[in-house]
Amino acid sequence: MNVVENFSRNPKTKSWLKQARWSCEPLPKLPSGGTLIPYGLGSSFGDVCLNDGGTVIVTRAMNRMLDFDENSGLIRCEAGTSLDEVLRLVVPRGWFLPTTPGTRFVTVGGAVANDVHGKNHHRAGTFGCHVTRFELLRSDNRRLVCSPTENSDYFAATIGGMGLTGLITWVEFRLRRIRNAMIETESIKFRNLNEFFEVSEGSNTKFEHTVAWVDCVAGGRGILMQGNNTDSDTGGLKPHREPPLNFPPGFPSFALNRTSIRIFNQLYYSRQLRKRTFGLQHYSTFFYPQDAVKNWRRVYGTPGFYEAQIILPFDSAKEALREIFKQAARLGQGAFLAVLKTMGDVRSPGLMSFPRPGITLGIDFPNKGTRTRKLFDEIFRIGKDAGAVFNPGKDALMPPECFARTCPNLNAFSAYIDPAFSSNAWRRLTKGLL
Repeated sequence: MNVVENFSRNPKTKSWLKQARWSCEPLPKLPSGGTLIPYGLGSSFGDVCLNDGGTVIVTRAMNRMLDFDENSGLIRCEAGTSLDEVLRLVVPRGWFLPTTPGTRFVTVGGAVANDVHGKNHHRAGTFGCHVTRFELLRSDNRRLVCSPTENSDYFAATIGGMGLTGLITWVEFRLRRIRNAMIETESIKFRNLNEFFEVSEGSNTKFEHTVAWVDCVAGGRGILMQGNNTDSDTGGLKPHREPPLNFPPGFPSFALNRTSIRIFNQLYYSRQLRKRTFGLQHYSTFFYPQDAVKNWRRVYGTPGFYEAQIILPFDSAKEALREIFKQAARLGQGAFLAVLKTMGDVRSPGLMSFPRPGITLGIDFPNKGTRTRKLFDEIFRIGKDAGAVFNPGKDALMPPECFARTCPNLNAFSAYIDPAFSSNAWRRLTKGLL
């Protein structure tokens, strides 16, 4: 068995590894009672890509481009293809991803299975909104081409289905046309949560892309970052470059503490001197700031970190956020990666898709053992009381009752799970529910 990690390095697991090299290959044979789960680049913060004691089928070598219509922007590629590879191909030809998460080191199959979303959710919805069809390989070696009109039930169950309905072998989806690779940006500093809600009022109607970095250590101050694709010819269609920096291994976890986080957050907040600034940024800087440093997760050391992402209803968001930050301070937990965004009402075709209207908070905390788990218990309590839902793709601590609240279609979805597929997340989240 091999040690298999997710991006946050929690939980620690051991699994049998099998390589998927071609989309036409059958699934590997499993021992009696054995289970498997697909694993792309391991960028999931939660445990949806882990299968402790079972088999993990690694799809990364299954990364061939199968078809690309440069006139319509329709692209088809194997599921192990990364968003990084898609961008390198399509940006010079005047196309871009329809929506993107905060890292380009995600496979296309993973983007479908987790129905990822980005800064433009209020305009474009989730990744699944732009998928036209895909092939699903079941453990009985049936191959189902799924689309809104063909095997539509499996299409809906697989988008956001956490890799449990079978192995996605290839995906076809629509890109969006761009004139150049630059984003016109506006950044606004805010001093607290009240001011965040004031300055973000109306942002979603003016800007295609919006997100805010927030300092939970200092009472909710932060910077709202907004942007639109520009129609000017400035910058051309140059794709991104390789990350110039690589975080060194062996970084001591004790170096990341409340004091060092406070200093980092102060420096980050102070780097913008004026309340409002305007600029022109390459898409790599605007969408993927963390990708500028390879292996940035090493800043957390061997213990790793945990992430929570919740969506709060508009009417209860402000008070719930205040309470979460208060509990983080009480338990001595700081975070230098915390983001706020207003989510839109574009509906995903996915049966289990997480995004919906509200205010979303995504926040990472260094793994400090019992203290961190207590904080997450508080986050779940506060979220439940406020009517929140929780992202199963980014969470490794969520209790089943929060999962049931997030996924009201759970019983209907379970009918489409492949009997050979399972994961740490599924076993944990459905304990006592099914």
